[in-house]
Amino acid sequence: MKPRFLIALALLTSVWIAVPAAAQDVIRQTVAGITNLSRLETAVACSGAIQAAAVPTIKKMGYISLIDLQEASESGANVEEEEAAAKAAGLRYFHIPFNARSPDPAAVDRFIEVITSKDAEPAFIHCLAGGRAATMWFIKRLVVDHWDEDRAEREAAALGMTSAGLREFAVTYAQTHMR
Repeated sequence: MKPRFLIALALLTSVWIAVPAAAQDVIRQTVAGITNLSRLETAVACSGAIQAAAVPTIKKMGYISLIDLQEASESGANVEEEEAAAKAAGLRYFHIPFNARSPDPAAVDRFIEVITSKDAEPAFIHCLAGGRAATMWFIKRLVVDHWDEDRAEREAAALGMTSAGLREFAVTYAQTHMR
């Protein structure tokens, strides 16, 4: 009887190992002071512009870092106020300006450095509308997590990635920066 049990256990274990982990669902939420909020259950949220008054809510949602991709010169950007609110709420704050019209690989390098640092996730990533935030997460999935392009794109699209130009930039970046 013992050999049958071990064979059954081995078969169950091999099936469990062969089945890939299920992707998390993207959840869309409406939160006062946050534009276009989309989040994965545990790892990341991507959104558009936020108001500093919404930062304590972000902390209550369980995020430990706040990554702002807006350029300080963008309409509605409030980098200093947001940074102060993040620090007051006990969040790690990172400002990584990323221009969608002329994307800079150095900004992506910095984002990858930040998102892979100790205690960076779960991370709340935002820009003006949410597209750049989702694109940066797309790049992270390709470069760090080694997801295939289709899977990573589906998730990023659900999080708010809409720009074909940024998608092309992201794929090119990933092809030359794989970790």
